[in-house]
Amino acid sequence: MQEKKRRRGLSIMLELVVLVKPLLHIMLLAVLLGTIGYLCAISLTIIGTELLLYGAGAVTSLWFGMTVRKMFVLLLAAAVARGILHYAEQYCNHLIAFKLLEIIRHKVFTALRRLCPAKLEGKDRGNLISIITADIELLEVFYAHTISPIVIAILTNGLMTVFIAHFHPLSGLVAFAAYLIVGLAIPLYNGKKTCDKGMEFRTEMGELNSFVLDSLRGMDEILQYGQGENRKKQMNERARHLSFLQQQLSRREGEQRSFTNLAVWLASFGMLFLNMHLYQSGEMGFADMVLATIAMMGSFGPVIALSSLSNNLNQTLASGERVLTLLKEQPQVAEVLPEPERNLNGSRHFTGAKMAHVDFSYDNREEQILSDYEIQIEPGQITGLHGASGSGKSTVLKLLMRFWDPQRGEITLSDRRISEIPTCQLRGAESYVTQETHLFHDTIAHNIAIGKPGASGEEIMEAAKKAAIHEFILSLPEGYDTPVGELGDTLSGGERQRIGIARAFLHDAPLLLLDEPTSNLDALNEAMIVKTFKESCHGKTVVLVSHRLSTLRIADRIFEMDRVR
Repeated sequence: MQEKKRRRGLSIMLELVVLVKPLLHIMLLAVLLGTIGYLCAISLTIIGTELLLYGAGAVTSLWFGMTVRKMFVLLLAAAVARGILHYAEQYCNHLIAFKLLEIIRHKVFTALRRLCPAKLEGKDRGNLISIITADIELLEVFYAHTISPIVIAILTNGLMTVFIAHFHPLSGLVAFAAYLIVGLAIPLYNGKKTCDKGMEFRTEMGELNSFVLDSLRGMDEILQYGQGENRKKQMNERARHLSFLQQQLSRREGEQRSFTNLAVWLASFGMLFLNMHLYQSGEMGFADMVLATIAMMGSFGPVIALSSLSNNLNQTLASGERVLTLLKEQPQVAEVLPEPERNLNGSRHFTGAKMAHVDFSYDNREEQILSDYEIQIEPGQITGLHGASGSGKSTVLKLLMRFWDPQRGEITLSDRRISEIPTCQLRGAESYVTQETHLFHDTIAHNIAIGKPGASGEEIMEAAKKAAIHEFILSLPEGYDTPVGELGDTLSGGERQRIGIARAFLHDAPLLLLDEPTSNLDALNEAMIVKTFKESCHGKTVVLVSHRLSTLRIADRIFEMDRVR
């Protein structure tokens, strides 16, 4: 993704909170349950203190004239309610969290589809996997343990401030200041100190994932050239750096806990000394002094929970920023919405393609791939593109697929600018075979069927026959139900390429774009595929890119990029 200036933690939190809107009613219920639950927990110490004062004769009557028996029943009810309410609050919070993680995953995959292929080509795959998995998963901490605890702490400690202030305004003021220090000042200070380290840790984790993934994919080369120790050394260095970052974050977490505990003790003793002074000066009774002090000492739970959030919040917000950055990334090419009344899928609608005065460079780099380039692709013909590596042959196909837009010039398909053709219709009008065919961890039949969802077995076999791979598939123990393994590792490069060609035949689009379709094939299989192209592409328009003139011999016209041969 593009490197952007770090955003403030508050802005990240606000953007994440907006996603809660569909589940706002459950969030409000969690806040209500959590607030009442904390008040029940705090009331346990207050009711217990009231009973002790009554037993010691410090007070002559209990609340609202209740008997001791009723006070004990109230104490028991508060204890039971605390447990039930805490469970219900956590259930609501985690329900919200997991529902929102599902929503965010859908949004992320939608963003990835929108950004493909231009913005994701050459990107760090391991880092993307880290965002999709670990970063999104870490947002559970924010949704389950951050939003409602903040609101609960504000409500609970706000009510406790009023409760303590009714004994004496000065005691209420001290309690309010203590809550602010523990629940706001310390977390903000700690978050400011660790936010950059949190982002660095998440980024380094993503890079380590990429390094491990790259090493696993290149295991054969690593073993062949004796690079095992070198890769191991690099992996250990990255792991040590991650460990160092983790130690720094853990050290800051320990310091934060120490500061929090110190602040709680100082505030508690400060309240005790203040109330003793007020008692001695006659401004507060003995029972009020004890109750006000105990009430504050027993009410730090919500703000301590907030203070503890900052320990993990730095990484959570770093993950949130990475996810939000991906969601906000703008595609290189904007998708065009469909027009039901127009269709390019049928061959009778395809009247050729044209590129006129096209200038193009990737990501506006100085290296010009195409300059004032022109080509006319006649319907029903096989047009060959031949030239040296880097001359722009593959780029022409990608521009026809509208993976990128040219910086200058016009590209038309059936006399329409491709920038105006709905993306789904454009993809339906074109079949594209790339140099490297990607196979999914599935059966051969399902990998071919990607070209036409819902295709019958007969259609899949017919496409495989055209791609000269049907006999090979039948020779396998499970035939078309044979799994291809991860990334198609159980098949050779030529076999993978022919499955890609079978997909294109199954897609049955009027315009067939072939990028080095025989590069991984031997002479015999190349001849079979070329013969199939000639026989099976009758009535279709084909653009065939190859560095082999033997492959291009079936072309009606061959372009050497700059001239027609």
